[in-house]
Amino acid sequence: MSQQQRDALEELIRKAPLDIGGDVIEQRANFEKMLSARPLADDVSTTPGDLGGVPVLNIETGEASHDAVVLWFHGGWYVIGSPRTSAGLSSDLARRVDAKVISVDYRLAPEHPYPAAQQDASAAYRGLLDSGVDPRSIAIVGESAGGGLAVALLASLAEDGLAQPACAVLLSPWTDLTLSGETMTSMVGIDPVFTREKVSVRAADYVGSADPADPSISPIFADLHGLPPILIQAGSHEILLDDSIRLARRSAIDDVDTTLDVTPGVPHGFQAFAAILDEGDAALARAAAFLDHHLSWAEATT
Repeated sequence: MSQQQRDALEELIRKAPLDIGGDVIEQRANFEKMLSARPLADDVSTTPGDLGGVPVLNIETGEASHDAVVLWFHGGWYVIGSPRTSAGLSSDLARRVDAKVISVDYRLAPEHPYPAAQQDASAAYRGLLDSGVDPRSIAIVGESAGGGLAVALLASLAEDGLAQPACAVLLSPWTDLTLSGETMTSMVGIDPVFTREKVSVRAADYVGSADPADPSISPIFADLHGLPPILIQAGSHEILLDDSIRLARRSAIDDVDTTLDVTPGVPHGFQAFAAILDEGDAALARAAAFLDHHLSWAEATT
């Protein structure tokens, strides 16, 4: 694990044109340009589709058998991002698991505030079940806002008595839109790009007229009983670190099989830089092992 790699990544992020608190249209374009500039690997194919009335991007790698399905929720603070901006990361993880990715193109705020994204997440999952896919062959993965959305979805499934997927992986999930986590302020300056003030702009966009403490908006406050095994990954240099730590505590109290995996000295979204950061590659390897174990275990018990 190279300090030089970590320093180079943080410098790269600091110089990026993204201003999370800036004009949303401009930042969408900047984010798209940043994360879509590098072409996908030669063996990756992407096909637009529809799942439960929600647009999705089907992402497959050449050698995958696709017996397992990863339902993916992209990051972007609920206002930017798309399945394409996360396709490099999602295809990298899927290749390691030998699975197909279905990445959900949920509606974005501020044009579509809460509960639009949650409605889309629920419709996509129900659509996957309605298509005949065994829930025991499904893993849910969410990154940042998509991680919070994934937890909210899982909690709603438990409330509605619907079948849970085999497991879930949450990459630096944003689970508290009240922004009350200690690291929301203590990590300012250590986190190379995000601040509480900028994140609060995006939180307001998503929450709209609702209560940010609503458990379906901030699942850190939800009843998590009945959730499948979850792996939570975070970096120690991010303002969302406390969102991950407190989610792990909440889920453990609610009897969820929970693994908290914090990598020291790395920023938010570090797994997306696995090609240039040893820690990112190692974190994805651990995530893949977790997915493999729980998907294989579910298959073996059918």
